[in-house]
Parts: sequence; C-alpha cells; structure tokens
Amino acid sequence: MKKIWRLLLPVLCLCICMTACNRQKTAEEGTYLIYMLNNEETKVEAHAGNIMSTEKEEMLEEFLEALATQSERLEYKAPLSLGFHLLSAEVVDNQIILDMDEAYGKLSASTEVLARAAIVRTLTQIPGIRYVQFTVEGRKLYDNTGNPVGPMSADLFIDNDGNEINTYELARVKLYFANTAGDKIIGAYREKYYSTNMPMERFIVEELILGPSGKVEGLYPTVNPETKILGVTTQDGVCYVNFDNGFLTLVNNVQAEVAIYSVVNSLTELNNVSKVQILVNGAVPAGYEKSVYERNLEYVSSLKTETENKAEDQTDSKTNNKTESKTNSKTESRTVN
Repeated sequence: MKKIWRLLLPVLCLCICMTACNRQKTAEEGTYLIYMLNNEETKVEAHAGNIMSTEKEEMLEEFLEALATQSERLEYKAPLSLGFHLLSAEVVDNQIILDMDEAYGKLSASTEVLARAAIVRTLTQIPGIRYVQFTVEGRKLYDNTGNPVGPMSADLFIDNDGNEINTYELARVKLYFANTAGDKIIGAYREKYYSTNMPMERFIVEELILGPSGKVEGLYPTVNPETKILGVTTQDGVCYVNFDNGFLTLVNNVQAEVAIYSVVNSLTELNNVSKVQILVNGAVPAGYEKSVYERNLEYVSSLKTETENKAEDQTDSKTNNKTESKTNSKTESRTVN
C-alpha cells in the first residue's frame, strides 16, 4: 500500500500543479478593462477587472455587475450607478441592446455621453460583440442636439498610436471637408473620444485623413486616405504638420488649395494655433505658394450655400431647356409654314 502511495504521490502533485496553473491561466485570460467615470465626471478611466465567464450572455451579466459596482474608496464613479436603472439587456447577433429607465434622460449631457462611452468601451470587449444600442423605456435615445443615437462601437475612441491607454476625453472639433465640386471647404463639427496622451492638433489631422463620417451629405474627403503623418508639433502659435508623399496625391476632383486649407482652417480653429506650415518629408513641397499658411475664409462655403447653388443651377437648366424648347417649336412651325 505504501508503495502504491509513493507511486501515486508524484502524479497527484503533478495534477495539483496543473490545476493551479490552469486556474492562474484562466484568471489571466479573464482580465478585462472596466471603464469608469472620474469623480469630476470629465473623463473615462480604465480599471482592470476579472470576468470568468466565456459565454456571451454570462459575460454580459458579469460586465454589467462590474459597471454597477462603486469603488469602496470612492476613487471613481461606476456608469451604472449614476441614479438611473437598467431595465433590460439583450444580446442580438453582434450587438447588445440596453434599455434604461426615464432617469437616464435626466443626466447632464456631458455625463450621459461619458457614461455611454464607458459602457460601450467595456461591453465591446465581449467576443463577437461590436455594437451597443441604447434605448430609454423602449424608445430611441436622442443626444443633446436632438439627433437619434444609433448603435455605438469602440471605434468612437482614439488610442495613441494604437496603444491602449487609461484616460479619454470628449473632443468637439470643427473639421473642414470638400464640397461636391472640390473647389470649396465646408465646416462640420465632430464629437469623438481621444487619448489624453495625443496632442489635439494630431487628433484633428488624423480625423481629416479619415474623412467625413457619412452622417452628413455633401461632404467629401480632402486628404488622400493613404497619407501618413510623420509629425505634428506646435510652437509659438505655428503648427508644423509633416506628411509623407501621400499628401501630394489629390483625391477625387479636390484642388490643391482646398486640401491645404482644409488642414489649415481646421487647425486654426484651435486657440493655440494661428498659422500652419505644411511639410512633406520634412520640406516645403515645390510649387507651394507659401511656406506658412493662415486661416483663409475665401475657400469656405456651407451646405446651405451649396444647396442653394445647386437649386439655382437646376432652375437655370430648366429655364434654358424651356427656352430651347420654345425656340425649337417656333423654328419647326416656321419650317412647316
């Protein structure tokens, strides 16, 4: 009997070690980021948390519990503990639908956006989940501008050079994109979360390269999407933007000046930028009329103006067609006579 135990003891020890290793591996694999609001309700912060489930529905329950658990030291605010109640949570294909009670709509605009951001950033870590849809008492959720909020993805958040960071801030910037003809730029506001490690100037340039969101008709890209940013720095009110050769390749029918002033006018919307120098591979490109550009309103148009111009063109076209029709009719009549 003692011999048997002597033989089994190493096997049992090995099994215990393997079990311990498996548990440790599971714990490591189950570590996720739980996004919370800071106490001032101005930022979203990431905190490590353990989620042990692997099935979508079970993971969702654990994540929701984590999002509702307030810090004992009151170091941050849990997004699901801000005075409203989550009525239901449902997984439908690649999205989660969360239905809140009426109290959710009473949150301040900034707090609501941050709470929504923290929830989306957390839940889209669930494998197979790409979007989170919010409703209030079964109805569509509307933002502070009166626009319906559709399914949200983690793409709303900008990471610094692709690295995960702990803090995001909501930025509202004015970006200038091209009109249909490619000879004017039109300003449009964009709200997005960005890394606090990223300079706002670089954030703006990156968004210009990404192009219009598609939510507003009549806006077109001004910068070649293949363009790479080699550097963005600001000194004494001058923002130096260094692109690679991709910037020199114009997109669609956009004029070179339009591409330049889309960058210049977007950056000079910032209080700390009054001038912009555009470089390509560290040098001023040949043929550029200036080395440093200032804000230029001559190239700025609006969607209203573009619509009116289009309507006028259509009216002129109809008038010309009618005139030609009458002329042709008279000519035909004279010919017949």
